[in-house]
Amino acid sequence: MACNNCSSSFTCLVASSTNAKRHTSRFKLNASQIQYSRPTEIKRDWVEQDHQSLLLASPQTFTVASYNILAVRNASQHSDLYVNVPSRYIHWNRRKTVICNELFGWNPDIICLQEVDKYFELSDILVKAGYAGSYKRRTGDSVDGCAMFWKADKFRLLEGESIQFKDIGLRDNVAQLSVFEMCESDSRRLLVGNIHVLYNPNMGEVKLGQIRFLLSRAQYLSKKWGNTPVVLAGDFNSTPQSGIYKFLSSSELNIMLYDRKELSGQKRCRPAHVLGMNKETVGPLVILDGLLKCWTDEEVEIATGDSGCHLAVHPLKLNSSYATVNGSTNTRGFNGEPLATSYHSKFLGTVDYLWYSDGIVPIRVLDTLPISDLVRAGGLPCKKVGSDHLALVSEFSFSDAMINPQT
Repeated sequence: MACNNCSSSFTCLVASSTNAKRHTSRFKLNASQIQYSRPTEIKRDWVEQDHQSLLLASPQTFTVASYNILAVRNASQHSDLYVNVPSRYIHWNRRKTVICNELFGWNPDIICLQEVDKYFELSDILVKAGYAGSYKRRTGDSVDGCAMFWKADKFRLLEGESIQFKDIGLRDNVAQLSVFEMCESDSRRLLVGNIHVLYNPNMGEVKLGQIRFLLSRAQYLSKKWGNTPVVLAGDFNSTPQSGIYKFLSSSELNIMLYDRKELSGQKRCRPAHVLGMNKETVGPLVILDGLLKCWTDEEVEIATGDSGCHLAVHPLKLNSSYATVNGSTNTRGFNGEPLATSYHSKFLGTVDYLWYSDGIVPIRVLDTLPISDLVRAGGLPCKKVGSDHLALVSEFSFSDAMINPQT
């Protein structure tokens, strides 16, 4: 059953193959310490979950990758973001090769990509490698969108849904939801979501509304297919210190405690601020009588779904795979999230996540990179990274306590 606010079918295009505590202060560097020409070894290691946490894991595992691959048009239209990046690293033909080499090296079972405007080129490569795929382009003038690929010999698609947020008045962003069944076991099902949330830092109400709607649709499909476990991947354009992150991780948020223009935390992530190269700070919120007087009824309705309700809620109990699997203080922040998943001349911080629900457990994650390595590289993309984001990759196991009932 399709939602009236979503496209009536899983569109777009489907291809198949028969081969089926804040730590930024630790990195206070001054300009003289940054050596852009110094070669940097880009090496990412797997970090394993502790033994005690693996007691619930089953032998049936799967790996999910989430990667904002930097749309070709965005790279060309925003060249000011890559002033420290050699031009050869920006060219699409080279980036395409690097991105595919990254993906094949990690060998994920499910791939969620954002900022895809060369879907057919990627699909041709991935289909030959045994993946099937689907694509949903953004509405409006944008030419990029979200794409999802899965190993055709490991998962079969049971149902797919594409969300056009424009249909509910929430800009031109899109998202995907897919219900899969493992080919080797029809008792193991999985719902995967893929989203690229609106970038604009000043429109926190729209960001929250997009995420809230995606989660409500995910809960509906999960329940429809026997309370199947959920993985939500994407570029959420919100930092771990933000109100939006709190909403995702705690299932609710009192929006009146936040300035909607600061709800995503992005404004605090200019490289100069993060690296401590100057005294730039963000002032405290101004609170009057305990409430911020900066939300109109229309903005409240967009954020929470009800102009008379200041509490945004969602029905899923979510955890972040990276926050769950302990990592090094060289790469992780106070709450366990990566210190940075994106780096260019105007942003250094984390906006990408892999969220999961009950029924599955992360058993390892591909660690990100130390801030010092990113700074020495001068920015992303670089020789071994094909985008201005780092991919997140997590291997999950179904919990032995969770077997999806037949529907």
